[in-house]
Amino acid sequence: MQNYLFYINSVFLLLIHVYFTESSEVLKLKFQRLHKTIITSVNPASVIDFLFQEAVIGADDMRALRRFSDDPQEQCTELLALLHTSKNPQAFIHLYAAIKNEPHLQWLIDHIDKFTDQSLIDQQQQHRYISEPTGECLF
Repeated sequence: MQNYLFYINSVFLLLIHVYFTESSEVLKLKFQRLHKTIITSVNPASVIDFLFQEAVIGADDMRALRRFSDDPQEQCTELLALLHTSKNPQAFIHLYAAIKNEPHLQWLIDHIDKFTDQSLIDQQQQHRYISEPTGECLF
């Protein structure tokens, strides 16, 4: 019975990991596809503070991004570039949460949620057929 519960718990944790990994990868791709809309719509100052608070970016990153405070679009571009190279697997989940915290950007959250194109479909299909732990094909 104890082995069975351990197995169920392991499967549950794996499913949670796959769900969040897929969500993060899909969000990352959506943010990349919607780059221009994001940089012209989002006030990066509040997003930077939120991402620092959630330990997605560090103090050095925050200081570097503050150098662009005179040009919010450039600051947002630099922030997105930083997140695209981040090793934090949930960087884009946190970015989504930061934007969602801004009531005036609800339209953008709706746009992100509804956005789809062939590359997103391909990403989701590829993710379903590749094993996360081993990287092996599951066909």
